[in-house]
Amino acid sequence: MFKGFKIAAALVLGLSGSAFAADAPGVTATEIKIGGVFPFSGPASSIGLVGKGVLAYVQSINDRGGINGRKINYIAYDDAYSPPKAVEHARKLVESDEVAFMFGQLGTPGLSATAKYFTTKKIPTLAIISGSAKFTNVADYPLTTTGLVSYDTEGKIYAKYLTRTLPNAKYAILYQNDDLGKDYVKAFKEFLGADFDKRVVTAAYEISDPTIDSQVVNLKASGAEALLVAGTPKFSAQAIRKASEIGWKPTLIINFPSTSVAATLKPAGLDKSVGVIVGTFLKDPTDTKWDNDPGMKQYRAFFDKYLSGSDIGDTNYLTGYQQGMVLEQLLKQCGDDLSRENIIKQAKSLKDVVLPTAMPGIKINTTDKVNQLWTQLQLQRWSGSSWEQFGEVLDARSE
Repeated sequence: MFKGFKIAAALVLGLSGSAFAADAPGVTATEIKIGGVFPFSGPASSIGLVGKGVLAYVQSINDRGGINGRKINYIAYDDAYSPPKAVEHARKLVESDEVAFMFGQLGTPGLSATAKYFTTKKIPTLAIISGSAKFTNVADYPLTTTGLVSYDTEGKIYAKYLTRTLPNAKYAILYQNDDLGKDYVKAFKEFLGADFDKRVVTAAYEISDPTIDSQVVNLKASGAEALLVAGTPKFSAQAIRKASEIGWKPTLIINFPSTSVAATLKPAGLDKSVGVIVGTFLKDPTDTKWDNDPGMKQYRAFFDKYLSGSDIGDTNYLTGYQQGMVLEQLLKQCGDDLSRENIIKQAKSLKDVVLPTAMPGIKINTTDKVNQLWTQLQLQRWSGSSWEQFGEVLDARSE
């Protein structure tokens, strides 16, 4: 269904001699082409909704006249969470659509499969939706910035929390058997060191598996008092539900990709999810505590206009909305110099950017050495009806 999306320039704005980089691919006086790849279908389609949030925000930018006189032609394709399809779409976006750069591509497997191609073609790949730690290596990925707290940082924050609250307990990790899940296991290994083998039991699942019931049963039998589910919403929901069904009541942590109430907690059962913990950098749009928050009011108005009929409780849309705000900030900073060199320069020069839908105290700062948009998380616990924040904002530099 979602084979391709295009939000094209519909109105030619007269420019008073404004120059644009003649050697900038994908850029004209009235338009800039930007590419994206998302799992709109397939086993990870729930997180593909991030892409629909980006598309909606881009539409809102164009409805406001674009940026610096240019509309955004954002071309997004569906890879169904399949690396070969991601590669196919990457080539099409660069060689046929001739995009200026990639923005917001989602999915660690697809990103891993396309990274070498984009590097060879010197295409900036910005605000990618993956927390895979490898993408934070600036030397290996000089044209990349990341749009999630790295899974490595997130995992270490959870390991630190558990060692403080359950210092003598055994911990269980249920992880997706790919770069996404493995990074959390690696984070615990690095944090616990020699104690890892004595303190942690793990179980893997494949993204194609129908259920993870047997893994949850086996992890309970290990005697673990805490469970981290490092995967995607479908499987996090299954794990929460199965743990409840078998009477296992560990300290249960889910990872940021599974934060959504609509995509994870509702399918699991809101009552069965009581006590679940997660780290986040964004506000929950369904939480009444933000009813009078200006940023959330603005988001709700946007949602009513551009995503009407969708579930506002699904924070994947909000992640996409925030991605759109980052794109807007980036293009404003670029001005009329939309060369790929300046695009990556500005992407690594975001200073104290505060998004109105981000958690209080959390800012975006990038440099030529730090390519992560987000390095901070706020822990929160599900009460049965809302998320309750606790503790201080945790930063990658204070692990």
